[in-house]
Amino acid sequence: MAEVGVAAEDELTAGAPAPDLLSLHETIAGMFAKQGDWRRAYEHLRSALDIARAGSLRDTLTSSYNRRYLDERLPGLPASRGLAVALIDLDRFKHVNDTYGHLLGDRVLCRVADLLQEELPPEGFCARYGGEEFALVLPGVDAPGAVRIVEAARTRVARHPWSELQPGLRVTISAGLAHSSAGPVSAQRQLLRADNLLYAAKRAGRNKVAYHDRETTRVLPTLSNEKAG
Repeated sequence: MAEVGVAAEDELTAGAPAPDLLSLHETIAGMFAKQGDWRRAYEHLRSALDIARAGSLRDTLTSSYNRRYLDERLPGLPASRGLAVALIDLDRFKHVNDTYGHLLGDRVLCRVADLLQEELPPEGFCARYGGEEFALVLPGVDAPGAVRIVEAARTRVARHPWSELQPGLRVTISAGLAHSSAGPVSAQRQLLRADNLLYAAKRAGRNKVAYHDRETTRVLPTLSNEKAG
């Protein structure tokens, strides 16, 4: 394959999955470089770089943003218009994996990610924080609005028809919500506050949202038919 034409390039790259497409672009770039066609080599290297950048900011399982995206984006967000960060954890997720298997557990994680990404404000986003934890970042939202958004997400998960995925399956989440609206705020400090509040929600019985109201930690009550799974 000493010569690589346009038609051959199209045939090679058409329909390939992203990881394979990345390797193909790198391979073709190397072949063009050996032929001295630096323009086409550069084009394929740029394509490979674009694929690598796009893939590295998305979680491979859930397609939500990943921890790297969160770590890069969060520090640059201003708190002057309000900035909320919620850490969310699936309740008793180990029990789901142990009872129904990891393949179903993966499907649950994907479904939860989809539910968390519904009804977010224009600048808001969801990122997989690690394992069964997710982060919701809500810029430009005041404290009451952030509570409403996170509570709505908790309710969507609790009321989702999980039994359609697996008979007997129930899934709930707990959330810790940290909000800031004054001056610069450290991303790490915001995440630490959200993490502490998440544990407050867990201690309160799971399937709850915990947040600060001035200096007091509040936990939203849940309906009796929405008990933790």
